[in-house]
Amino acid sequence: MTGKNYTSMTEFFILGLTDDPTLRVFFFVVFLGIYIVTLLGNLSIIILIQKCSQLHTPMYLFLSHLAFVDIGFSSSVMPVMLTNFLEGITSIPLGGCVAQLCSVVTFGTTECFLLAVMAYDRYMAICNPLLYSTNMSTRVCTLLVITSYVGGCMNAWTFTGCLLNLSFCGPNKINHFFCDYSPLLKLSCSHVPLVEILPSFSSGSIIVITVLTITISYVYILFSVLKIHSSGGRSKAFSTCTSHLTAVTLYFGTITFIYVMPKSIYSTDQNKVVSVFYTVMIPMLNPLIYSLRNKEVKGAMKKLIGRKHLFL
Repeated sequence: MTGKNYTSMTEFFILGLTDDPTLRVFFFVVFLGIYIVTLLGNLSIIILIQKCSQLHTPMYLFLSHLAFVDIGFSSSVMPVMLTNFLEGITSIPLGGCVAQLCSVVTFGTTECFLLAVMAYDRYMAICNPLLYSTNMSTRVCTLLVITSYVGGCMNAWTFTGCLLNLSFCGPNKINHFFCDYSPLLKLSCSHVPLVEILPSFSSGSIIVITVLTITISYVYILFSVLKIHSSGGRSKAFSTCTSHLTAVTLYFGTITFIYVMPKSIYSTDQNKVVSVFYTVMIPMLNPLIYSLRNKEVKGAMKKLIGRKHLFL
């Protein structure tokens, strides 16, 4: 890196998903609905976990933070996307672009760490149930949550630092629906190898570490579950993991495609589609995955609703 910022462009124009006026109206309605569902779903998870004492366990503590991160993740992208559907081309200052990228990477990376922490929590609960309360104490859970957020911030600083060391002196139209690093890199007129390699290396390292943690946790869980003699016990153990495995598969599959695989193997349009999935769809799907497939969450929701009816 040069240590200086030679940026001559102070404003960018985000082209969005489409330039067709009819499609923009249709997409505005669809994505506004998705955003509302995302906010309501994740807020409901957070409120439910806070209100119901039976959900005051490490597993649901991590789930509440995942819901908060999903709200932040979606909110980092959706307002600009919805504005773009109304305006056609949205202008955003360099500072706004940097802030958006920083926010997206922070929440996206934090979600990686939280999913790994949740896998470790399931490992402790199933493989070491007698030591679970000790190994997953309030202090340990708080430390794991803080580490997840710090890891997200550190990765975001890597992206932000590299972006601020790029110079933009040519076209300023971003062929994307938010200020992602790869489209911005294409607009740069500077050629600093480190700013091209470092973000991919940082993201790739985090993905490898978190996926390895999840894989090892579930290998031990699988061996422990296979030792359970009763089919009911095995079914119960697996049921606590299926929601998490579904969320892990969806999330890591998409971010690996965007941030780890070589950029030459996919087009800008493919980049947009995959980015929509992990920034917009997954934050909406997570509360549905964890509520519809979780008996404890559904039971707590019924009790909370029933309690409210008693006071009406």
